[in-house]
Amino acid sequence: MKVFDRQAILASLDIEQAVLRLEEGFVAFSEGRVQVPPVQAFAFPHANGDCCIKSAYLEGSETFTVKVSTGFYDNPGKGLESNDGMMLVFCARTGAPLGLLADGGWLTCIRTALAGRIVARLLAPSRVEAIGMLGTGMQARLQLAHLMPVTACRELVVWGRDPARLEAYRGFARTLGFNVRVASKPQEVAQAANLIVCATPSREPLLQAAWIRPGTHVTALGADSVGKQELDPALVGMAQRIIVDSAAQCSQYGEVSHALEAGLIERAQLVELGAVLAGQAPGREHDDQVTLADLTGVAIQDAQIAQCAWASLQR
Repeated sequence: MKVFDRQAILASLDIEQAVLRLEEGFVAFSEGRVQVPPVQAFAFPHANGDCCIKSAYLEGSETFTVKVSTGFYDNPGKGLESNDGMMLVFCARTGAPLGLLADGGWLTCIRTALAGRIVARLLAPSRVEAIGMLGTGMQARLQLAHLMPVTACRELVVWGRDPARLEAYRGFARTLGFNVRVASKPQEVAQAANLIVCATPSREPLLQAAWIRPGTHVTALGADSVGKQELDPALVGMAQRIIVDSAAQCSQYGEVSHALEAGLIERAQLVELGAVLAGQAPGREHDDQVTLADLTGVAIQDAQIAQCAWASLQR
């Protein structure tokens, strides 16, 4: 079995190929051509951390993937990254372990960021006046960087809880060419931006329905396990298009789960991203729509990004 570290993976991964692989995976998932066992999840309240184990196999693929991913959100105060983990790539013909991708959680972060890029391409308004970012961590950085190929907007409004990390994020965004405004509260982000990304581990709503402008698109990433929430359920209820990575998973613990429980939406309103990519359902239909993407993270993303990285490392 070969072992590759984060540096080797970073140097070799073809981002544009990864986008295509992820889109292929979302379509296959929605068409029922993917094996995805139930997610194993651990919670460590004493350490403000969590861990999940995800695995997936796309029918016809030469490999399958098992991933361990951790998020310990007090780590930055200890000089450590919030996210860590690794992916194991196995041969789908023999079951032999082929490679350990010791990426430190980076592949999980990048596949999530690229999913944000994909939904922004499909759902963002035709004229993005400003990008709003809730969060200042690695995912918030990657989301911003990977929005750049799909929107010409370089106006950013960002909110975060930690002043030092917020200032560091401002500097990062400026190096990318953004004009940056720091918000003192999430409401300011909602009132200024019509493309909003929520990338926090929050356990209570940060965005309220009353703050959202007509025509806004919101990508919510944080509710990737039970107990997490970034959006007011009424905000989900007001969205005219609700796109999810997995209808089943999002109904269990995504942002839409809270709106379903409150009776604000019906399960039939949920449209999987794979169906939109396959042309079986529309994305944004006009610029006055409020649209929402609830991305809880599905294991086929891990399988596809791992296979893409594995292929690149063999060259």
